[in-house]
Amino acid sequence: MERRPAAAVNVGGVVIGGGQPIVIQSMTSSKTDEVGKTLAQVKRLAAAGCQLVRVAVPDRGAAKALDTLVGASPVPLIADIHFDHELALAALEAGVSKLRINPGTMSLKALNSVVARASRLGVPLRVGVNSGSIHRDYQHLPRVEALVKSALYYCQVIADLGWDELVVSLKSSSVTETYLATEQFAGQSLYPLHLGVTEAGTIGSSTIKSAIGIGGLLLRGIGDTLRVSVTGPPESEIPIALGILRALGLRRGIDIISCPTCGRSGYDVAAVAQEVEDRLGSLELPLKIAVMGCVVNGPGEAKSADFGIAFGPGGGALFKKGQVVAKMANDELLYALLQLIDEEARQRN
Repeated sequence: MERRPAAAVNVGGVVIGGGQPIVIQSMTSSKTDEVGKTLAQVKRLAAAGCQLVRVAVPDRGAAKALDTLVGASPVPLIADIHFDHELALAALEAGVSKLRINPGTMSLKALNSVVARASRLGVPLRVGVNSGSIHRDYQHLPRVEALVKSALYYCQVIADLGWDELVVSLKSSSVTETYLATEQFAGQSLYPLHLGVTEAGTIGSSTIKSAIGIGGLLLRGIGDTLRVSVTGPPESEIPIALGILRALGLRRGIDIISCPTCGRSGYDVAAVAQEVEDRLGSLELPLKIAVMGCVVNGPGEAKSADFGIAFGPGGGALFKKGQVVAKMANDELLYALLQLIDEEARQRN
C-alpha cells in the first residue's frame, strides 16, 4: 500500500498529510457552551486515542466557550462553522487549531474575511463539501462529479485569496459516492484528505460503511485523517477507527483473531474473545492473538498468531507460533494467555 504524497498541514502540533501516520478525529455531541460536559467528553475521546476533536459552534454562546475549552483541552480543537462567518472569526480569535467550513454556505465576501483572518493567524482550514453544499454551477451534474468539481472550485477560490493550508473532505451518506468522489479528487489535488462516510448510522451500520468506504480508500493509499461517524457516544467511534487502521497495518496494536465456533467447540469462545479484546485492545504491541474453539484445528488454523489458546472438551492448549507450549484446563487458559502477553510486553519495553 503506497501512500498518496499529500501536502502536510500542521494542526496544533498534529501533522495531517506529508506521509505522516493517519490522524484520528471525532466530534463532541454535547452543547459546546456547556463547558464542563464538553471538556469531559474531549478528555474521554483523547484517552480513547482521538488526536483531534471538533466542536460545533452554532451560536455566540458556543463561540465564547471556546476561550476556556481551547486552554483546557488535552488535544487540538477544531471549530465547526456553518453559514455565519462572524462565528468563524470569533473561533479563530479564540485560538482553535483548525476551522471546518463549508464554503458553499457563505458568500464570497464572508469567505474572504474568514480566509484573511485564518491566514493572518496561521490556522488551517478544512474545506468540507457534501450534498448540501454543492456549488450552484454544478448542481445539475451527477452527484460524484458535482462533489469533485465543487471541492476543486472552493479550494482554488481560497488559494486565490492567499491561503493554502487546507484539508479537504468530500462526504455523502452513500459509501459509493464518498469513495468515488474522494478517489477522483485525490487524482487531481495534493491537499490532505479527511475521510469519512457522513450520517453513517448506529455502531453496527457505521462500522460496516466506514470499513468499506474509509478502509477502501486507505487501501489505495488515499487519506490522511479520518472520522468514523456514529449515531451515539462519540467515544464509540474511536475503537472502530483504530480497528480499521490496525486491520490495514497502519497503526500498531493487538490483532485478535477468533474462530466463529462450531459443534467441536468446548467452551464459550465468544465471551473469552471479547474479554481478551477488552483487556488488550489498547495495548500498542504488534501482536496477533488467537482465541480458538478447537484444540484439533486451533493452533494449525492460527499458526500465524504470536500467541493463542484453543479450547477442547476435556481441556485446552496454549500455543505460540502454531506450536503447543502447554496444556491445561479450559478455565485456566485465559489467565495463562494474559500472563504470556504481559511477559512479552515487559521484554519489548
